[in-house]
Amino acid sequence: MITTEKLTKVYGEVKAVEDLNLAIGSGEIFGFLGPNGAGKTTTIRMLTTLTKPTSGHALINGFDVLRQPHQVKKLIGVVQQHLSLDRELSVRENMELHARLHHLKLSERRQRITELLEYVELTEQANQVVEQLSGGMKRRLMIARALIHRPKLLFLDEPTVGLDAQTRRRLWELIRRMNLDGTTVLLTTHYIEEAEALCGRVGIIHQGHLIALGSPLELRQRLGLVTLETLSNNRDTNYHYFPDRTAATSYAQGLPPEVKTIIVRESNLEDVFVELTGRKVGDD
Repeated sequence: MITTEKLTKVYGEVKAVEDLNLAIGSGEIFGFLGPNGAGKTTTIRMLTTLTKPTSGHALINGFDVLRQPHQVKKLIGVVQQHLSLDRELSVRENMELHARLHHLKLSERRQRITELLEYVELTEQANQVVEQLSGGMKRRLMIARALIHRPKLLFLDEPTVGLDAQTRRRLWELIRRMNLDGTTVLLTTHYIEEAEALCGRVGIIHQGHLIALGSPLELRQRLGLVTLETLSNNRDTNYHYFPDRTAATSYAQGLPPEVKTIIVRESNLEDVFVELTGRKVGDD
């Protein structure tokens, strides 16, 4: 569904993305992780035809984003991080406007809007002004709007930012359902547990370069499935990684007495991220 070959974007002397080679298959939920400024947004802007690459190539389902932007736009839907709804219009009016922009005929518009509002559980709010909706409802409406023209590929940029845990999980269920219905999803997120819960594969980008690629389990295995945290004299916490708990326990037994706190736990994607980039997800 997505293929990039040496995709590069340069702003002056800054290489925002450099020689990005990526292949995302049809039907995947793919997580794209990286610190702020790593190149995630630039990559997505190139893939969605909003920014022209400096060099290299990007294909969406076989169509070149630079030479065939109109064909690409028919295939993709985009849900941006910031709310882009018309807050003075109703839920149905927002859907109607977007459907008209995609040139859907009247009968198809009405049927599709009804289907999608039911799909995202907003039928009862159809005539409600967007300004009156909760944050979770607004996010669901943005997803419904992005699906109006039946895209094969959906870009979700921080889809659950600012939402409480319960609402976030409700959106996870919607994303999984869309994927099961045949939509390929490229997801950016600063919530590591979100990527672990949803994504079959994850790519980590840092300083414009793709530095890791694989399933969450594969990336953890490369680092070590077990994390051992130690704290000496109430100073900095040190992290050590091992293939299993036996190896971690053996190491812990040999630690000096000044190590007062020892925690053994399963490793996670955040461990992988911090070790590879030296930064927590979301750090500036």
